[in-house]
Amino acid sequence: MDFTKFTEQIPKIKNLPLPGRAAHYKMAPEVRIRELESGNIIRKNPKKAGVMALFYPDAGHHTQVLLILRRAYEGVHSNQVAFPGGKKEKGDSSILATALRETYEEVGVKPEHIEVIRSMSEVYIPPSNFWVQPYVGLYKKPDPFILQQEEVEQLIEVPLLQLMDDAFLTSQTLSTSYAKNIEVPAFELNGFTVWGATAMMLNEIRELIKQVV
Repeated sequence: MDFTKFTEQIPKIKNLPLPGRAAHYKMAPEVRIRELESGNIIRKNPKKAGVMALFYPDAGHHTQVLLILRRAYEGVHSNQVAFPGGKKEKGDSSILATALRETYEEVGVKPEHIEVIRSMSEVYIPPSNFWVQPYVGLYKKPDPFILQQEEVEQLIEVPLLQLMDDAFLTSQTLSTSYAKNIEVPAFELNGFTVWGATAMMLNEIRELIKQVV
């Protein structure tokens, strides 16, 4: 989709009700849904994190959304696909400030260059005990991205048309940090399998965008 047309339509999502769990659960394995429905989240005193779903034009002025592949490390989210973002630090004034700071640190996009459209529904991630707050933002005049080498293995630049196409929905049998050989709903985007919390957040964004473009 042409990025100028997208920027004219996307602000309409500000006034739409969030699909929330209905959209999240379409991309969540059964074991994750059972855990989320158990009501034990608050007792676990989850940490806070913020992430940014950043939409921007490519060289042909087609709309893209940015994902990153995290580097391999000793942790539950090693080598997974994610949005730019991370945990809230003491100096952050808000979760939005966290998402903007982390986006700058991980991919080099300055906060003042992002037009934040709206916040989305929070997603709880049981393996790492995080409440994650996603935001949708526009990066209208992108400079080259600058990767944080310590954390980001590579960029995954996904065409909006690919994200919106049901042909890129799939499921795979995966072994995760919390279960072995489970069937997991996923997106297959640019050759990468996107599952778990990132897929849940992507699907909510996707369902909102479908209502306005």
